[in-house]
Amino acid sequence: MQIDVFNGDADGICALVQLRLAQPAKSKLISGIKREIKLLSQVQASQDDYVTVLDISLAQNRLELDRILNAGAEVFYVDHHQPGEIPVHPALKTLINTDANICTSLLINQHLNGKFAAWAVTAAFGDNMDDSALQAASVLGLNENQLACLKQLGICINYNGYGANISDLYFAPDALYRELVNYRSPFDFMTDNLQTYQKLLAGYADDMRQALQMSAEYKSEKIAVYILPDAAWSRRISGVFGNELANQYPHRAHAILSYNTQGGYLISVRAPLSNKTGADELCSSFATGGGRKGAAGINHLPKQQLSDFIQRFAEKYR
Repeated sequence: MQIDVFNGDADGICALVQLRLAQPAKSKLISGIKREIKLLSQVQASQDDYVTVLDISLAQNRLELDRILNAGAEVFYVDHHQPGEIPVHPALKTLINTDANICTSLLINQHLNGKFAAWAVTAAFGDNMDDSALQAASVLGLNENQLACLKQLGICINYNGYGANISDLYFAPDALYRELVNYRSPFDFMTDNLQTYQKLLAGYADDMRQALQMSAEYKSEKIAVYILPDAAWSRRISGVFGNELANQYPHRAHAILSYNTQGGYLISVRAPLSNKTGADELCSSFATGGGRKGAAGINHLPKQQLSDFIQRFAEKYR
């Protein structure tokens, strides 16, 4: 049996779209909201099973990965987060690169020799890696309008992955993947599946409009901290709002806080675009944090730790 495990954001979804367009397979899909990292705990694999893992931290899933390998399954693991110690096993193949300017979809694009590069470009735009997206798109001969369309789609797919639970999202990530994988080109999707695409566009535009009306809770020359209200739109927009602010103020780091169901804060951190480092280190210093150099998050910060977080945030980017 083929089991596909993937992050519910643009990078994870578009990575799997590319892979299954190139290598069609009837597979069991395992995904979730963007912050649902420990997805390998849901995998029940045995000998003769093949598990593909995309855009999921190996460090956060190491014990479950060992369990799956010991059960006799083969694993193909592709990611760009800090992996910790990568196990050596004859049934494990890894494609991991933690460079701040690469994402999982770009790694799959390299793996497939650019066969479905437009989907990789879409994902890179969604991950706010505009320079990397443009570099990957350079072989496609796209005009400015086409690039803008891919960027908008990537942002919308990425936006859809954020929330406290699936009910916050417009589409469950596995359902959205099933829509996208029917199209060899993202342009075909945007043309032929207007109902799905327009729903994403409208949701994103409305949520961003509300976010842009918010004022920072704390702001300095180097960092800004925003606390959004306790609402579904806040949880949906938190990540892409951080990207928008990073683009507007590329020399400043940003933290977007929304409320979670545990009575604390869900945090999205964006390092300055001019210095895409440290977000993973900052967030990993808290119990439920993790991510990559340029963008990371904390799933639960107790309210009484807010001042400590802001202090550490300011020290990281002083």
